[in-house]
Amino acid sequence: MTVCGVPIEILIATLLATTLRVATPLTLGALGGLFCERSGVVNIAIEGMMLVGAFASYVGGVVTGSLWAGLLIGLLAAAATALLHAVLSITFRVDQIISGTVVNILAFGVTGFYYDQFFARNAPTAGKLPQISVPLLEDIPVFGRLFTQQPVVWIALLLVVVTHVVLFFTRWGLRTRAVGEHPRAADTVGVNVFFVRYVNVVIGGAIAGLAGVYLIAEVSSFSPGMTVGRGFIALAALIFGKWTPIGSWGAALLFGFAQAVQINIQQCGVDFPAQIIGMLPYVVTIIVLAGVVGRSTAPAAAGVPYEK
Repeated sequence: MTVCGVPIEILIATLLATTLRVATPLTLGALGGLFCERSGVVNIAIEGMMLVGAFASYVGGVVTGSLWAGLLIGLLAAAATALLHAVLSITFRVDQIISGTVVNILAFGVTGFYYDQFFARNAPTAGKLPQISVPLLEDIPVFGRLFTQQPVVWIALLLVVVTHVVLFFTRWGLRTRAVGEHPRAADTVGVNVFFVRYVNVVIGGAIAGLAGVYLIAEVSSFSPGMTVGRGFIALAALIFGKWTPIGSWGAALLFGFAQAVQINIQQCGVDFPAQIIGMLPYVVTIIVLAGVVGRSTAPAAAGVPYEK
């Protein structure tokens, strides 16, 4: 059986591989937001942190000639951006939605400006990260292509497991969840609420920055606003996943599947308006959120500034 002239098993394998690839930045963005919100800091600035991570890794890759060095630079830049969000929302107790919006606007403006000033004319490439295959699994007929991916894909899957273990099976995770649910009670037993929130926001920013690095590793170049809403879809995945690592990953796969379907439909040359097809991932996001709102409960202290 064939679809669009392609054997069905190859089409399914391609669809699954594309889903995993497309879901990676969403997974990383959701995990980044998870660390923030589990500690009580709402983070709608995932988009901006991803964009800063992408631009910084691009600049680092161009300047050093190594995208691995760019990866480290991207993580540090995104962590610094998250630190700004933390200072505004934790120390100065700015409304966290406003703080996140400021970070997003700043990220779009700064990255777009400096790209136009220094890179737009000659548009150098930053290089790519090598594909890494899983031994034995890569030899599976047809579906072996699933197991040859960018290293960031495997890092993202590992981070899902690590985040789950850290949040639910370590002392740090217990303190993070306590600070996100009952900061006053946590404070009375000696937990430094401000320190826990600062560290988690910075960690979350670095993970979101890794999502931006992945985008550069995919195309080897930067374009202003290249995140195109992935940070907000990642936030939707976090909510749909009920603020858990595995749930967020599952939601990211769902949204990634919707985008993979869109990509494969376009590649099949289906005679359908491209704009309508392009809307598919965002429509799925809206439908999912419409069904989740009111049924998914955020950490009790999320968005509430803490005062001693």
